[in-house]
Amino acid sequence: MNHKLTRIAVFASGNGSNFQAIADAVQAGELQAEVALVVTDKPQAVVVERAKKAGVESFSFIPSEFDSKQLYEQMIKEKLEELEVEWVVLAGYMRLIGPVLLEAFENRIVNIHPSVLPAFPGKDAIGQTMAAGAENAGVTVHFVDAGMDTGKIISQESFPVAGRDRAAVEQKIHEIEHQLYPATLQQLFSR
Repeated sequence: MNHKLTRIAVFASGNGSNFQAIADAVQAGELQAEVALVVTDKPQAVVVERAKKAGVESFSFIPSEFDSKQLYEQMIKEKLEELEVEWVVLAGYMRLIGPVLLEAFENRIVNIHPSVLPAFPGKDAIGQTMAAGAENAGVTVHFVDAGMDTGKIISQESFPVAGRDRAAVEQKIHEIEHQLYPATLQQLFSR
């Protein structure tokens, strides 16, 4: 069966370990997708190197060089349309998505968040989880809307924190993310 691959853009601001997990899943044939572009708001981010190694074009921009989010999102939107991107996949992208992209990719922007939402949205969810003494930590994949980690939940996986320090919790979260995200994307794209 020769299905057309879903064309995606991965947005990341940092190390890009979730981008790597997605690229690896595509390479292994576990994720029927093609990463058309990596978009980053941090030109020096490690994800740019990872993209280059994976043979994926990357597109960097510096938000402060634009007068508004609307302007840089318009530029990103044009780039995505030019590359016929169908889905936007946020993987450690540290900016809220604005109306320009939300409208252009309605119900086709997903994010992965390192907590069991609705608990601990926003920055440093792992730190929030630890500080609250939560019994469970975990990962959520959700659709993106105008709010901060408030979109419809697609999949979640949690585990007991019991006796783990922050480093151990982070490691377990990354392990889950790197399996859950490609698997969830595959389910979404094969609908």
